[in-house]
Amino acid sequence: MTEPFGTRLRARLDKYGPLCVGIDPSPALLHAWGLDDSPAGLERLSRTVADAVGDVAAVVKPQPAFFERWGSRGFAVLESVLADLRQAGPLVVLDARRGDTGPVMAAYAEAYLDQGSPLAADAVTLSPYFGFGALEGAITSAVANDAGVFVLARADGPEGFRDPFAARVLAGVEAANAGRAPLGPVGVVAGGVPASAVPDRLGPDLLDRLDGPVLVPGVGPRGLSPADLARLFPSVRHAVVPAVSGAVLADPTRVRELTLRYRDECAHHLSAP
Repeated sequence: MTEPFGTRLRARLDKYGPLCVGIDPSPALLHAWGLDDSPAGLERLSRTVADAVGDVAAVVKPQPAFFERWGSRGFAVLESVLADLRQAGPLVVLDARRGDTGPVMAAYAEAYLDQGSPLAADAVTLSPYFGFGALEGAITSAVANDAGVFVLARADGPEGFRDPFAARVLAGVEAANAGRAPLGPVGVVAGGVPASAVPDRLGPDLLDRLDGPVLVPGVGPRGLSPADLARLFPSVRHAVVPAVSGAVLADPTRVRELTLRYRDECAHHLSAP
């Protein structure tokens, strides 16, 4: 890495458009693709997705849980897929959702953010439920490695950022990003929900001051539409990273086509005045 994570993310979003494609090779998806639920099937699906979207998506987000269930063989596939993605060029967010304290958090940071690790990614998702302060070591490691972190800040459901704990998380993110441009190294995950379950505004707009990216999973027919993103995040459209998985992975022959469609739709709505 030669540039900070926020700088690289901003450049990818500007060049390729706002979209993150998830690689979630669940048993159900493997079967839907006509693949065995095995490390070989896992590798086939993951490489197909990486090949299809690596040069058109700004960000790719593998879910390690689906690899970990196969033990060392699954980790070997994940390492290989991460290497392929690094070669292809998209930024990689490992959706590990790790959270702990002290040396355990430091070990997670070494595994996922140290650029000498075989599991290194551009960023990793973290859980703050031991307190935002417990993430300090991981954030320090991210900055030292020109990497980033995305902190879970909003659970699915209608309460949004009005929850007091979420507000404290956002305050911690704001402090960590202070003075960094164009985007800081610390983003938030704002869980996607069905559009009907969310008010037009998410209460006080606590996202304005974050100066970091907002990863929004759940985009697709069963969750948020590209138009919903502009309505729900009006003041930070420039920082929204919509994440789509099932909607583009449903048909193995159309992964690239559907990725381009969602990418263009998200770009249209998030850039509209």
